[in-house]
Amino acid sequence: MSAKEALTLAEKSNLDLVKIAPGANPPVCKIMDYGKFRFEQAKREKEAKKNQKVMEIKEVRLSLNIDTGDFNTKVNHALRFLRDGNKVKVSIRFRGREMAHTELGIDVMQRFAEACSETGSVEKAAKLEGRSMLMFLVPKASK
Repeated sequence: MSAKEALTLAEKSNLDLVKIAPGANPPVCKIMDYGKFRFEQAKREKEAKKNQKVMEIKEVRLSLNIDTGDFNTKVNHALRFLRDGNKVKVSIRFRGREMAHTELGIDVMQRFAEACSETGSVEKAAKLEGRSMLMFLVPKASK
């Protein structure tokens, strides 16, 4: 029907004429209460936002020659972050002559990943970027 007919029909029923697909040929319109439509749309968006979980990235810094006590403390921190549903960024910064022994850093990272394997899995494996080695852990999907 023509736009004028649709507009008079909408005015008769005390509703609004809303273009649904203005790019179509001919344009597609719908007769509805626009205020109510906007209210329900905002309500749906708010509900969707409420159910959404924001995942933060927490960082745990290790050193190349870390001792067992410190290592276990860092693992416990990472496990707590993973249980809370956050990503964990594990980093080792190489200083001076440590750059010649990056394989030791990979060993420390693998040990760390094994220690966190119950609650988290490796998203991005250990990779050397400049003077630091980075690895990302994500929480395992809970059933």
